[in-house]
Amino acid sequence: MYIKKLKARPRKNPPVNFCAPELAGLLACWAASGDLGSTTACMQTSQALYDCMRSVPFKSKQHRPTINYHLARLGKNLK
Repeated sequence: MYIKKLKARPRKNPPVNFCAPELAGLLACWAASGDLGSTTACMQTSQALYDCMRSVPFKSKQHRPTINYHLARLGKNLK
């Protein structure tokens, strides 16, 4: 099936994980210590992750049309 006017654009900005290094550090610390319940062994890395997550600017979620919206919109071109 070919639709003349249909074009797909790639995403402009890939999502950025701001606190990924801190999370990786915490998981590595937990793996090295062998205990998830230990509060003293990984205190610095958990505090760094906590501080990072508190300072990340959260964007408001943008409304994106669903696939049903696009199917209804393009349905008249398919008939």
